[in-house]
Amino acid sequence: MKKRIYRSRDERVIWGVCGGLGKYFDVDPTLIRIIAVLTLFCAFTGILIYIILAIIIPLEPYEPQSPID
Repeated sequence: MKKRIYRSRDERVIWGVCGGLGKYFDVDPTLIRIIAVLTLFCAFTGILIYIILAIIIPLEPYEPQSPID
């Protein structure tokens, strides 16, 4: 099965981009968020890249949870 990248529904602060990248690369989303903030301070293109990713990456498909008996 092909691994796909999605914006996260669970691990989201703004649009779920960092949470989705964390799930895709199997790392803690906090680490991705720290890298995103560092790119923001080093080069202001970080905001532009985040917005582009939020537009391009689709939202994670909704998986209904079964009721607990």
